[in-house]
Amino acid sequence: MSKKILINGNEFEFEDNLTLIQALEFADIEVPRFCYHDKLSIAGNCRMCLVEVKGAPKPVASCHFSLSDLRPGPNGELPEVFTNTDSVHHARKGAMEFLLVNHPLDCPICDQGGECDLQDQALHYGINKSRYKENKRAVDNKYIGPLVKTTMTRCIHCTRCVRFTSEVAGTGELGAIHRGENMEITTYLEKGMSSELQGNVIDLCPVGALTSKPYEFQARPWELTKTESIDVMDALGSNIRIDSKGSEVMRIMPRFNEDVNEEWISDKTRFIWDGLKSQRIDEPYIRKDGKLVKATWDEALNKVVELVKNTKPSKIGAIAGDMTTAEEMYLMKLLFDKLGTDLYDCRQDGSYITNKFGRASYIFNPSISGIEEADGLVIIGSNPRIECPVLNARIRKRWLTGNLKIFNIGQENDLTYEYIHLGKSPEQINLKSMDINNCKNIIWLIGDDVFTRDDSNDLLSHIVESAKKTNSIRDDWNGLAILHKSASRVAGLDLGFLPEDSKKNAKYIANSKNVDLLFLMDADEIDADNKYKVYIGSHGDKGATSADVILPGACYTEKNGFFMNTEGRLQQINRAVFPPGDAKDNWKIIIELSKRLKKSLNFVSFDDVRKDLQKKFPIFEDVGVIQAADQSQLSKIEIKYPKLNDVEFENSIKDFYLTNPITRASKIMAECSMQKKNNGNING
Repeated sequence: MSKKILINGNEFEFEDNLTLIQALEFADIEVPRFCYHDKLSIAGNCRMCLVEVKGAPKPVASCHFSLSDLRPGPNGELPEVFTNTDSVHHARKGAMEFLLVNHPLDCPICDQGGECDLQDQALHYGINKSRYKENKRAVDNKYIGPLVKTTMTRCIHCTRCVRFTSEVAGTGELGAIHRGENMEITTYLEKGMSSELQGNVIDLCPVGALTSKPYEFQARPWELTKTESIDVMDALGSNIRIDSKGSEVMRIMPRFNEDVNEEWISDKTRFIWDGLKSQRIDEPYIRKDGKLVKATWDEALNKVVELVKNTKPSKIGAIAGDMTTAEEMYLMKLLFDKLGTDLYDCRQDGSYITNKFGRASYIFNPSISGIEEADGLVIIGSNPRIECPVLNARIRKRWLTGNLKIFNIGQENDLTYEYIHLGKSPEQINLKSMDINNCKNIIWLIGDDVFTRDDSNDLLSHIVESAKKTNSIRDDWNGLAILHKSASRVAGLDLGFLPEDSKKNAKYIANSKNVDLLFLMDADEIDADNKYKVYIGSHGDKGATSADVILPGACYTEKNGFFMNTEGRLQQINRAVFPPGDAKDNWKIIIELSKRLKKSLNFVSFDDVRKDLQKKFPIFEDVGVIQAADQSQLSKIEIKYPKLNDVEFENSIKDFYLTNPITRASKIMAECSMQKKNNGNING
């Protein structure tokens, strides 16, 4: 139901379920606020959003004043709201004066300086001297973990952080004790926070009470170059902003995208930046007499050419890692096709997931935002909280509405929301045990680890059949949702970076005696037992230490490229800084290698590579768009399960903070991992 109102003399029409502050935002009228946040519940603490409503005895807080509460005039006149009168300005100045009573003058040494909401609003509503002569209060700082630094004397009790941990993160680890000016925000027992999303309280804090501990005193905001990019720590593809200074990444911040990550990012996304410059490979290496020694690019590339020429094409393989771009896989595929072999794979975890049943069989079909339309959710072999914390927060958001039934088949974990645990093995995928008859939009969420099982195709066919029986796959809704962990997986499947023989997956390629030479592109999560190995990557991790030739490449903050997220949305990373030392872009390495092998790919620039990719695979044309999958191809999945395997589902991620070479090179992630093992205690 819509409602007409007058704002500063101009007529507007809004839905009457909005609050006044939301209506003012739609009308492009800025209203100051500290406690209000559109992703959190309304608190009404700070009183900075005061506006004048005609007929009201005093200014009202627009954050919790609903349009439905507005009343017409005595003769039916439209309700009137004023935001720029002397009364409003005077009321806001009074609220600001209260907020500054105890706030310390820390601006020159505060990390929020230059990005502080209180600082910005004080410029407009502050006064140059205070009428209060009492001493300012002081509050002890609290230990809440290795990521968030507390300076609680600055706290203005907006309670944004409290509401975030209880509503979005679902851990409820922050709260308030005492009353009035003695009120303190604390974790009660001075224990480190356990949420994988805790870093978001730094962005939410409108003052400098909660700041980034690792970023402390690193740089001021005006010194930083800001680059819009995409996260590759998981398959969600959270939109991020990379802030760099010179040749170093200084911090990573979230960007708003309502369809993907809203405005949240995980702690792994936010804090791995110190790992970007640790354990870096910045020179080529060749193994001589069992030891890796430095070499020139010419020597290293010639060695690779020698290895390729001395090996039969049928005995050469390649495995792409979890952070490989679509362009890099495309080039490697072209090179291998010219060499005459198809032993390449984008599934370094040994997964059997395939693209033979169409795109609908390997993406998150309901879409991330579609979770908010679901009324039933069946989680199979997955731990969304660890595999994709931001997506898990979206599930919790929907669950809080009370309109989502959740069933879990697999390991029991604290997912931050209630669910019915049906069992740990595939035998429990039984419609008789699920009360979902009244559910219309059901999501069947299948974890990545399900596809590493020998019976994965049988399982997939059983789940698809169950989804069809519950009408979860229809013209206006496809509830089959594959939750990938690897940022590069969907693009690799779209490109067909897979061996023709489904039995010759990554684990076969890495351990077969029939494969003598193996190329590892940022692939560090697989144990390879081949005769010779060539590693193209950025960090000195498992892949590099076992290689015979190391070609230093760029990591995701140092290159451009396409990624497809788990829902099949095309997104792109952008270069923020350049690779260190003699390291090169991975695509340039593959192009140079092809020239020396007399198998030239005939590309001069990165744009040429991208245009050719888009020409042969049009699905890579529209950035930010999900190309709908043809769900009719799901009927190709054969139903051939005489009896499902009774082996229990397992989650492969044992430590959220140490899942790839960048995280393992990060001291910050190592601290988080240690704290998690110590259950959040300060000293273990």
